[in-house]
Amino acid sequence: MQAMTLQKNTSLPTPKIESFLASTQETAPFLVMDLDVVERNYQVFRRNIAQAELFYAVKANAARPVLERLAGLGSCFDAASLNEIKDCLAVGALASQISYGNTLKKAVDIKRAFDLGIDLFAFDSEGELDKLAEHAPGARVYCRIFTENSGAEWPLSRKFGCELDMAVQLMIKAQARGLIAYGLSFHVGSQQTDPHQWETAISRTASVFAELKSHGIELKMLNLGGGFPAPYRDNVLAFKAFSEVIKTTLLKAFGQDMPSLMIEPGRAIVATAGVLQTEVILVSEKGQAEQGQAEPRRWVYLDVGLFGGLAETMDEAIKYVFRTEKDGGPTGIVTLAGPTCDGMDILYEKTPYKMPLALTAGDMVWIDATGAYTASYSAVNFNGIVPLKVFCI
Repeated sequence: MQAMTLQKNTSLPTPKIESFLASTQETAPFLVMDLDVVERNYQVFRRNIAQAELFYAVKANAARPVLERLAGLGSCFDAASLNEIKDCLAVGALASQISYGNTLKKAVDIKRAFDLGIDLFAFDSEGELDKLAEHAPGARVYCRIFTENSGAEWPLSRKFGCELDMAVQLMIKAQARGLIAYGLSFHVGSQQTDPHQWETAISRTASVFAELKSHGIELKMLNLGGGFPAPYRDNVLAFKAFSEVIKTTLLKAFGQDMPSLMIEPGRAIVATAGVLQTEVILVSEKGQAEQGQAEPRRWVYLDVGLFGGLAETMDEAIKYVFRTEKDGGPTGIVTLAGPTCDGMDILYEKTPYKMPLALTAGDMVWIDATGAYTASYSAVNFNGIVPLKVFCI
């Protein structure tokens, strides 16, 4: 790939965010979102894969102003719960623009969603199919197939999806149970950096389309899922590189018999729109220098951590970019940790992060590209710490 296809983490903070941070009296921690960046990211998808209907993954950031901006642009929505469905309806989305994309749903939530007009549901097992047949009769259903997540920095597990032969049998049963066997879906893992993972997944789903056609069932839709990456410490390929692989593979796999397409970006829409402001609680040294170090390792404790919005630092998977008000002077390696009394609340211990030697308690730190999976993960209220505040500008 040429350098021009790289997406770099150089757009933050935007002038709007800078102005907000300079004038706000709000105490840390909080997240500030630039809605114009959300819109720009949305338009990138619309330009590069116009043939796919975009269903924003609400779980990435469900702030009402974010949903309102996207609804105003004509976006559809991928909802993981009944409450997310209600949030989308509340900002003006039509029921026909919402997919209930979680393969794990209570029967009562299926019925309530169906009663609200939702008629597009994901599933990946016979037990879920039974619930859909009973509580959403005649609805359109799509079966999620299992895919490997090689190349994903936040991989999914075998918790979701089924094997290809099982998908064939499930869709046959769905049709027999009075449901509309509508399509297939897959997810190649979140923060997926390898475009060719979509190539593999599309090719696999095409075989299921063909097999079902031989049974008299013509599927109408293929859901390409989400997983498209955002730039954090490392640059990533711009979406155009992914869309080119996807479009080429679709043409090869389906030719003129192309299904309608869904795509479910979440992170790639909102991540680069957000900056998280956090305060240093403590800077300390634990003892002597560790082997191979000239100085003792400093620990920097922030007022936001694993349980307050930075859950994706688990196993140091997502590596954010940090800025401080003391930048510009000498730096040293640090371990970054959160504020709670839980020993797991460590953000980065193995990844070599450097911070200013002058950093001290009370200093402000800004974490870039934190618009995705921060506020939505922060509702735990662990240790009595309130969920992350979100300001949309």
